[in-house]
Amino acid sequence: MKTLKKMIPYLFVTLLNFYMVPLLNQDTGSAMVTMLIIIPTICFLTSIIYGIKHSFHLAYSLIVCILFVPSIFIFYNISAWVYIVSYGVLSLFGNALGTLLHKGFYNLGV
Repeated sequence: MKTLKKMIPYLFVTLLNFYMVPLLNQDTGSAMVTMLIIIPTICFLTSIIYGIKHSFHLAYSLIVCILFVPSIFIFYNISAWVYIVSYGVLSLFGNALGTLLHKGFYNLGV
């Protein structure tokens, strides 16, 4: 439970990313930019920051996947299911990279 509490601010940013950013879409082109550049970038950066601050947790990436599912039915169509996996893997790599950076900073005494 303590770990989940640490995740909440980062997951909240991810949640806003999944549900507020698509509101800026005006056409198919802007939706593609959103899904291929903006959302993944924010998801990746949030995961890196979480990894730096709190180390690696597989649950973080799984929750990211779960948070994206309803947005498929709200903003997109069923063909966007592949983004569940993509954003989950991206958050997994971000979290792992953040953990490596955390260990590097720790070894440097920062």
